[in-house]
Amino acid sequence: MTERDLDGKRAVVTGGASGIGLACARELAARGAHVVIADLDADAAQAAASTLDGEVWAVDLSDTPALDGLSLDADILVNNAGIQRVAPITEFDPEAFRLIQRLMVEAPFLLIRAALPTMYERGWGRIVNISSAHGLRASAFKVAYVTAKHALEGLSKVAALEGAEHGVTSNCINPAYVRTPLVEKQITDQAAVHGIPESEVVEKIMLTEMAVKRLVEPEEVASLAGWLVGAHSGMTTGASYTIDGGWTAR
Repeated sequence: MTERDLDGKRAVVTGGASGIGLACARELAARGAHVVIADLDADAAQAAASTLDGEVWAVDLSDTPALDGLSLDADILVNNAGIQRVAPITEFDPEAFRLIQRLMVEAPFLLIRAALPTMYERGWGRIVNISSAHGLRASAFKVAYVTAKHALEGLSKVAALEGAEHGVTSNCINPAYVRTPLVEKQITDQAAVHGIPESEVVEKIMLTEMAVKRLVEPEEVASLAGWLVGAHSGMTTGASYTIDGGWTAR
């Protein structure tokens, strides 16, 4: 039986309409939190929220100037929204690089900035940043994503240091490839840049560095997120928690 240790808490999950975000939203709702699904896809967000008795925040997080003056009522913030582009640096679209930095670095900064005053006032807050094994290691052809995830790691640690005296924790979760639409969409691009058939991408590219040869399930990431915001994690902050099948053990 799921522990209901989040009754009365308000959780905002970005990219919450699918994949890791949806799994996190379900985990937090099952533990009693009121969940706000923040997503670009308003219809998908509404469908997700309706199953969780939650609410929808239809938002384009890449429009970062619109977030500058935001005030966010959240006890729990899960920064999950992200996209991927795969190409060599010499062919990488500069605007795609900028887009990924806005969505995956600037937006988490602005959301943390918007949420901290309320968390400080309440003397309690939990920030979970969905990073990646690519926040700790690099892979070729993913310059924008790897750059953004490394930056997110630094952002999370600064939030941890500043939030500590106010009862606010901030941590990263670093999964390997997760079975989500984001990963599935990479297969064609990965096959092209590596010159292999699409049927070989998962085995030869995605699982090659992992000792455990399978994709991570979204629910596995969500389970750790649930613990990081729960009753027993007050001393857990400024850290990066791998769910990578041994990738970063190398």
